[in-house]
Amino acid sequence: MKIDVLTLFPGMFPGPLDESIIKRACESGRLRLGIHDLRDYTHDRHRTVDDRPFGGGPGMLMKPEPLFEAVEALRGETARVILTSPVGRPFRQQIARELAAEEHLLLVCGSYEGFDERVRERLADDELSIGDYVLTNGALPAMVVIDAVARLLPGVLGDDESSADESFSERLLEYPQYTRPAEFRGMNVPEVLLSGDHAAIEQWRREQARERTAQRRPDLLE
Repeated sequence: MKIDVLTLFPGMFPGPLDESIIKRACESGRLRLGIHDLRDYTHDRHRTVDDRPFGGGPGMLMKPEPLFEAVEALRGETARVILTSPVGRPFRQQIARELAAEEHLLLVCGSYEGFDERVRERLADDELSIGDYVLTNGALPAMVVIDAVARLLPGVLGDDESSADESFSERLLEYPQYTRPAEFRGMNVPEVLLSGDHAAIEQWRREQARERTAQRRPDLLE
């Protein structure tokens, strides 16, 4: 898979994306990652990417000219163009699975007060939000999307079943898990997990996942 990111802050990406699973995915060739500075697609000496909104109001909007030029240069024939934006649909595990099946993603990071509406109308295939809160810009949401998608690519985790048996994989939170020792400071591992009865263990895990979800995220069960 190829993922390109268009951002005003390319310096935010090297640290988080040069470690752990993302680093291994890139080194193995399963993920090709490109970070692009939107200001490289401007043509004035100030490298201007924003301007005041028509009709007045606070803040600045991202101008359409550099965004259109950059997206048209980067998207090729197969890219799915995604804006990171507070007005986007909530990012969920199912969406991560959808994106992992794509050949090429182009993530366009929002900044300032957002995008000129013509960018949404003509360039974007989708808009995503990672939560109901305000961030400085769209770089962190783009990193979240990259991480969630990359770990679903075949071979990235080593054991592909790992990604199928995690929180939100079936709209349930993950069941409680334990490792050695079986007893620690008076706290014991549930007997069923020590029984060797795989059917009973699987049933216990399903029950625990549903109970935890009902307590902590009942909205997932609706």
